[in-house]
Amino acid sequence: MSHPPLSGRETAITTIAHAEPIRVTVGVDTHGDVHVACAKDQLGRNLAATRVATTPAGYQGLLDWARGLGEVEAFGVEGTGCYGAALARFLDTHGQTVLEVNRPDRSARRRRGKSDSVDAEAAARAVQAGDASAVPKAGDGAVEMIRALRVARTSAVKARSQAANALRALLVTAPAELREQLRGLPADRLAQAAARLRPGPIVTTTAATKLALRLLGERYRTLGAELVAVDAELDRLTAQAAPALRQLYGVGADIAGALLVAAGDNRGRLRSEAAFSMLCGASPIQASSGKTVRHRLNRGGNRQANTALYRIVVVRLRWHQPTRDYLARRTTQGLSKKEIIRCLKRYVAREVFAALQLGTAQTQVA
Repeated sequence: MSHPPLSGRETAITTIAHAEPIRVTVGVDTHGDVHVACAKDQLGRNLAATRVATTPAGYQGLLDWARGLGEVEAFGVEGTGCYGAALARFLDTHGQTVLEVNRPDRSARRRRGKSDSVDAEAAARAVQAGDASAVPKAGDGAVEMIRALRVARTSAVKARSQAANALRALLVTAPAELREQLRGLPADRLAQAAARLRPGPIVTTTAATKLALRLLGERYRTLGAELVAVDAELDRLTAQAAPALRQLYGVGADIAGALLVAAGDNRGRLRSEAAFSMLCGASPIQASSGKTVRHRLNRGGNRQANTALYRIVVVRLRWHQPTRDYLARRTTQGLSKKEIIRCLKRYVAREVFAALQLGTAQTQVA
């Protein structure tokens, strides 16, 4: 079948298109065992798709596959803080530009459907459109160590609370003599007393209850020892990672850990203190319409970091005289205490960002 000859303009466009190198953008939908990738050229056209295993060999194969398609501009990876963390670190180590991609919007999923290849294509499209611009956390320094220890600490706190609740609940239905012996004790003393019980042969309800109380008491004390060890390491690591942050009024090891984990090891990824405030959910969001100009509470961001800012404000309102003076002044201006706390959280976020940047500068100079 013969084709009509191309005009001069069409010939020129075809020649330029062939001469221009293919610039590749790769989107990756991450999972526990398999990652699915989709590559697009600079015009947004699909080039190819592939599936790789979540192993170093699979990551290398993905990188070689992308390079074989053309000049790789960027990788858009979903879940860089979860399933995509290892891939993001691998690509960053090999000099690739990696951007964090949020999961597709639900309305888009309803229109286009849901599959791994569709999600990977959406990730690549988000990078090309500029919707994905966040740099993933490095996850290879002191902050990652702090994050891991905080996971263990959170689990220990919850488990110890459960053990204490189980002790009290079991004591309610315990035999009278045992209940009278242990009732009214605070959690620590109750756990110590329960751990000293000697049930003997389990042939009566009293013996069985003593054994259960003893096990719960020992569990409570073991978890308490774990918390002491973890808190000591967190205190040391946070003081080393961000000494300026730890010097702020109201900032202890737990609060500093939450703020550091939110910022990440590569704190240069935060462009400004306004961006950090948005990350912590402490920045006001515009809610204006027509003649109405107002702001509303930010319900997004890292909620643990937001809680850390709140705890700093609460401590300062109780013990920090300049903060107490600010509360009194703004109260006379007609603001409620909730509104004043929101303003203070924004101010504290500015202080924290400055302390984090100072810590980063000191680390780089050292």
